[in-house]
Amino acid sequence: MINIPKGTKDVLPCDSYKWQFVEEKARETCRIHNFHEIRTPVFEHTELFTRSIGQDTDVVGKEMYTFLDKGERSITLKPEGTAPVARSFVENALDALSLPLKMFYITPVFRYENPQHGRLREHHQFGVEVYGGDTPYLDLEVIKLAYNFLTDMGVKDLSLNLNNIGCPTCRKQYNTVLKEYLNSHHDCLCGTCRERLVRNPLRILDCKVPSCGEIVKNAPIITDYVCEDCKNHTDKLCELLSAADIPFKVNPQIVRGLDYYTKTVFEFVSGSVGTVCGGGRYNNLVESIGGKPTPCVGFGMGIERLLYVLESDGVEIENDDHPTVFLISQNQNYTEYCLSLTDLLRANGVACETEYTGRSMKAQFKFADKQNAEYVIVIGENEVKNGECEVKRQTDGVRLRVRIEDLVKFFKEF
Repeated sequence: MINIPKGTKDVLPCDSYKWQFVEEKARETCRIHNFHEIRTPVFEHTELFTRSIGQDTDVVGKEMYTFLDKGERSITLKPEGTAPVARSFVENALDALSLPLKMFYITPVFRYENPQHGRLREHHQFGVEVYGGDTPYLDLEVIKLAYNFLTDMGVKDLSLNLNNIGCPTCRKQYNTVLKEYLNSHHDCLCGTCRERLVRNPLRILDCKVPSCGEIVKNAPIITDYVCEDCKNHTDKLCELLSAADIPFKVNPQIVRGLDYYTKTVFEFVSGSVGTVCGGGRYNNLVESIGGKPTPCVGFGMGIERLLYVLESDGVEIENDDHPTVFLISQNQNYTEYCLSLTDLLRANGVACETEYTGRSMKAQFKFADKQNAEYVIVIGENEVKNGECEVKRQTDGVRLRVRIEDLVKFFKEF
């Protein structure tokens, strides 16, 4: 037997309705907020991610699925959704469109990491991107969309952590101060963070090793070093969040794990599980991959992670992925009649199923139950001869006589 690769998971028919619900809710939320879908390839040139995400990040250094194709080109399965959207924005000259441009995606992403609940090596992200505009009103727009979506989904104990990691100019001063502090704790840092200390000390604030976490608790706070423009941006955003009744707290430890972030970074946290959504502003991303300077803001959230949160919070997703009516043939003489009636109902938008394999009536009733059909109809000699059938409602056993020619109207009304 060939087993599924580690870190991947089949979405079985008995669970796919949950995914459909989440994806449909995401699309509807984006429609209401006037975001439009963008779809990018599953793989990109590796350079896209090394230039945008950063060579010193864990994603690039440890987690990417990278290989040489038959043309000896370095190709990477996309580890996140933002950089491919930026590449598409530049390549397709989307800056010629009216800005701000509001986009969303639902896409598979791939990271070679230790699988855990809600985090797989192949997982799926729902994300939004806004291109053009450096105002905190657009930060608020993407945060509100995430907040509305998560609360509508039923996520409990939802809180927003917010930080400002500054721009490249003011971050230079902070990096100097941070390096001085961390150098005094050099021997207590993990091996990875000792390397980060030389190349990108800000990454140490995001380290998950407990000993490093204790050290950074007393590290200089980045918000004490941001420039006036960055400070005003965050102050205004906090004012807007308060006016929008979105609860939040400023958390200086939030830095996010990718190099392209500037100014605003944020995470939505569920009380039961932890982080369910992360995002922020990345004003230098487009320029870093060869485009014109274009301010951007957005977020990404894992669908597997969200489903795990909903399960942990006891949120039940209703399964309406079942036939409205199941047609039972009294014997095989009426199979083709049931098939034609099934086609008629389906053509008029009624979800319908029937028997194909020659099972007994008793077995057909059991199968209809397993399919969660709302109604069953037995078709036999009398029904065909008289043009009338008995419609049985499965939930309470109520039976109604209905002319076969009126079945479409009957189920349309119900």
